[in-house]
Amino acid sequence: MRKSRERRASGLFLAEGRREVERARAAGLRVVATYFAPELLPWDEGEEVTARVLTKMTYRAEPEGVLAVVEIPKHALPAEPTLVLVAVGIEKPGNLGAMARTADAAGADALLIGDATADPWNPNAIRASTGAVFTLPVVEVTRSDVAHLPAQKVAAVLGASTVHSTPDYARPTAFLIGPEDEGLTGDWRALAGVQVEIPMQGRAADSLNASAAAAVLLFEAVRQRATTVRR
Repeated sequence: MRKSRERRASGLFLAEGRREVERARAAGLRVVATYFAPELLPWDEGEEVTARVLTKMTYRAEPEGVLAVVEIPKHALPAEPTLVLVAVGIEKPGNLGAMARTADAAGADALLIGDATADPWNPNAIRASTGAVFTLPVVEVTRSDVAHLPAQKVAAVLGASTVHSTPDYARPTAFLIGPEDEGLTGDWRALAGVQVEIPMQGRAADSLNASAAAAVLLFEAVRQRATTVRR
């Protein structure tokens, strides 16, 4: 289960550490097995192993003392989404996990993953999400799936003529964000009715980190919707 193909084949992932295991349990996910090393961490249930054995089992070099084998939750596309984040071709698990954390914090209905490179059930993604992937619906999608979403599609594109804060995000919205090195491919950009750019003031950076761009866009939607409600 350290490898993406094995996680996909088995439908299982590893939750490592107290926080991840506790949050997986609190989310109601099915825990298949739990292993803990009492000399590292007291735990209430599961199979006892030595610290040496646990170190061999975990992805991290220095385990906290507990890990659980957990069933990957299955979610369908939201039927009537109000706010979704579409992460396309994201390569780094930490980025993907951070995007899930931000989407959850912004109250998004789901994180949709297109052209999946990074795996949301990679231990680094889980850790970066602070367990958000346990409760936020995470769904792998095709371009066709996204095209048929009943929401406006807004693509983050470097060099777009529209500033990110200009469109109306009070209506149902799906934000499309690609990897920061290359951005969205042309076929994904073509899905969007609106392309926006987040203005940058510095000279060294040529693009924002994908998770940072997601945060800017999602919380611009949150800001606009709060303003609309106050009116």
